[in-house]
Amino acid sequence: MNTTMHSHIKTILWSEDQISRRVSELAAEVSADFAGCSLAPIVVGVATGAFLFVADLVRKIEFSVPVDFVRAESYGSGTESNGAPTISLDLKVDINARHVILVEDIVDTGHTLSRVIKHLKSKGASSVSVCTFLDKPARRKVNVQLVGEGKFYRGFECPDCFVVGYGMDFAEQYRNLPYIGVLKPELYE
Repeated sequence: MNTTMHSHIKTILWSEDQISRRVSELAAEVSADFAGCSLAPIVVGVATGAFLFVADLVRKIEFSVPVDFVRAESYGSGTESNGAPTISLDLKVDINARHVILVEDIVDTGHTLSRVIKHLKSKGASSVSVCTFLDKPARRKVNVQLVGEGKFYRGFECPDCFVVGYGMDFAEQYRNLPYIGVLKPELYE
């Protein structure tokens, strides 16, 4: 791995091993909660940041799950959400009358998550759960409303700092770091 990329990290918050353990725990929770369902929930990942988390999570869920992606744009190349996300890539899978597990890399202000949940509800999802790798409640601006019997699964509570790695980026860089790190502020300020 490029050592220059690692030198851009101020501190590591969660190591590769910690991430792997927590993803296994989340997959076990999801597997237990949906074990008795006659129809498996549909996993919907939010591209692009959640792609590694989605892949690791579904490989550890103990039943077959359909997987699809949506893309919600709210950051551009900056570090602050613009507060008005749009859906720029829609689902191919029919979610009408189905339970959906929406998988996010990070819940920050809540604007993007609320917009995507509203979109899934408009497509007929009977319930929407959220499984976010990181939750940053200190920055929440929107009270996120789940749908139906939806549940909220959280990997880690994230401090209010700009993080990269494990799929999360700054200007499309650092997604391939195997850990979650705090990017040095001089690189984005």
